[in-house]
Amino acid sequence: MTPDERDDAAMRRALALGAEAADASEVPVGAIVLDAAGAVIGEGRNRRELDHDPSAHAEVVAMREAARAIGSWNLEGCTLVVTLEPCLMCAGTLLQARISRVVFGAWDEKAGAAGSMYDVVRDRRLPYRAEVVGGVREAEARAQLRAFFEARR
Repeated sequence: MTPDERDDAAMRRALALGAEAADASEVPVGAIVLDAAGAVIGEGRNRRELDHDPSAHAEVVAMREAARAIGSWNLEGCTLVVTLEPCLMCAGTLLQARISRVVFGAWDEKAGAAGSMYDVVRDRRLPYRAEVVGGVREAEARAQLRAFFEARR
């Protein structure tokens, strides 16, 4: 499987997790962490409402699961795949975890921290940076978010 095919397959799973979040009345964001070989070692979806936890973003949930799976906070060599561009909190967390690569679907012009509003993930002033690939299955990710928010208006 090529890296593009792996990103696409991972994003399909992240979108399914986003749909699960929407079914639970959470903002539909899903995330997975792949190890260096491309195996899934962590999955997450937004759980802020369910857990009453402001940090329970899909990315953080997936990184926590991945860290537990490998027995280390250090996720160097891993890829985070998420349906929406990470926010400042998630960008900071993925840098602290040493995630090497971030793949996301929809850009977030209001709060994105991987190239839209901010570019924390690639900021050269920081001691660690990650590769960023945006726009993977972007139309599907954007449609999932749009449908969720339109249903609530």
